[in-house]
Amino acid sequence: MEKIEYIKGDATYPIGIGNKLIVHICNDIGAWGKGFVLAISKRWKNPELLYKEWFKAGVNFELGEVQFVKIESDLFIANMIGQHKIRKSKTEIPIRYKAVRNCLKKVADFAEGNDFSVHMPRIGCGLAGGKWNEIEPIIKEELINRNIKVTVYDFE
Repeated sequence: MEKIEYIKGDATYPIGIGNKLIVHICNDIGAWGKGFVLAISKRWKNPELLYKEWFKAGVNFELGEVQFVKIESDLFIANMIGQHKIRKSKTEIPIRYKAVRNCLKKVADFAEGNDFSVHMPRIGCGLAGGKWNEIEPIIKEELINRNIKVTVYDFE
């Protein structure tokens, strides 16, 4: 079984050879403008444009769903809806762990079927308010247990 590889670097420049899938968390209200999405938009316009079109269309735009955006022949971005709204309340954080699990199941199916490695920042742990000790086991259960190579990038 694989294990998660942790490296210092920028997840928008995934390392290694072969097909790569960059995954990140999006919210369920169509907002794109803070956090890791800014790094994505700085490099590519389509992930943001297609996410906003998806939101406007409203078809399957809900927690637990994933949009796969082709960037290059061997590189895709996964817009994963794993966050409810964008602000923390007194009782709730935006991240939805069950939605993240459902997204990662879809990511695993996609990655396995197309022989992709998966690359990400520490998803759900920034603005979404999640804890890595909650996210990491989900990644292990949904991706690592299916022998999908995962690299997590800690930005320097």
